[in-house]
Amino acid sequence: MPGVAIVKLGQWRGGSYNAAGAFEHSMQIVDLRQLHSRALEGLFQEEARHWMDELRWDYRPSLDLVRRFIDSRALGGYAASENGRLTGYGFYVLEDHKGLIGGLYVSPQSAQGPTTERLLSEMLATLRATPRLERIEAQLMPFGSELDPDFLKRFFHLHARQFMLLNLAQAKLTGAAPSPGLRIDPWKDRALESAAKLIQLAYADHVDSQINDQYCTEEGSMKFLRNIVLLPGCGQFLPEASFLARPATGDKPIGMVLTSTVAKGVGHTTQVCVMPGHQHRGVGRLLMERSVEALLQRSYQALSLTVTASNRGAVELYERLGFRTAKTFSAGVWQA
Repeated sequence: MPGVAIVKLGQWRGGSYNAAGAFEHSMQIVDLRQLHSRALEGLFQEEARHWMDELRWDYRPSLDLVRRFIDSRALGGYAASENGRLTGYGFYVLEDHKGLIGGLYVSPQSAQGPTTERLLSEMLATLRATPRLERIEAQLMPFGSELDPDFLKRFFHLHARQFMLLNLAQAKLTGAAPSPGLRIDPWKDRALESAAKLIQLAYADHVDSQINDQYCTEEGSMKFLRNIVLLPGCGQFLPEASFLARPATGDKPIGMVLTSTVAKGVGHTTQVCVMPGHQHRGVGRLLMERSVEALLQRSYQALSLTVTASNRGAVELYERLGFRTAKTFSAGVWQA
């Protein structure tokens, strides 16, 4: 019973009297740094099943990282306990001037709404009390029930996001070749610096730079790229299905698509962008088709991506390729 033994009386967060007049605790909030990952194992297994069943994503490698950080007492966050059973957890990380809510999972077998709101409130209160913190970002992927938008709006400016899936066997490919003034090259790591500049320019005045402020600077874009390409930040990077679009006579990219493997036979588009001045000319579709073709050649069955719902041009492009929306979720931003 490791989860029960760790909860201290001072951590009680609510309760009521039962019919016999005895006082019952309804929910207790536990600091993650007081827990061993074994106490959360049931939640981890449940969460991994949801990611695989609903999103075709093998979330186990990410959970392995969470376990290691919890057991080293290096991860900020909280878990919820009801009647001695852990029913949910959330964690956050601090990065420069901002806090990132990196995970929030509550079992559908519990009272999801109140538990989710309590965990989120605890994390936000802690983050907002952190000195010199200017910003909080969260992308909240609920399973089993939707988060209450009225509750979220008390804390965040919200952006609707879509998790989209493509059955690769049903992809609607045109087979179009690049125009004479354009070439499509395979990804090479030496392109990192120019790719970071491309991201900064492509997302200038774009809604996604409001959601992820890394896109606003070349330095931030480089951090994003290193996390995707060199570190296991979003699955295992797959250079064979990642491409750069360049002018036929130049070397600087004007577009790119980056792809990772997130489960056996399942890819995820981690980034697709096109330089202003070259948008709406079919470059994005051409890059996506090249990525799909590379995945098909390697016997992949599915491809996923996320997109901001208000970015209608991108959503419609993906729908024309055969993607369907599997889940909607909220991206929230708090600014000091």
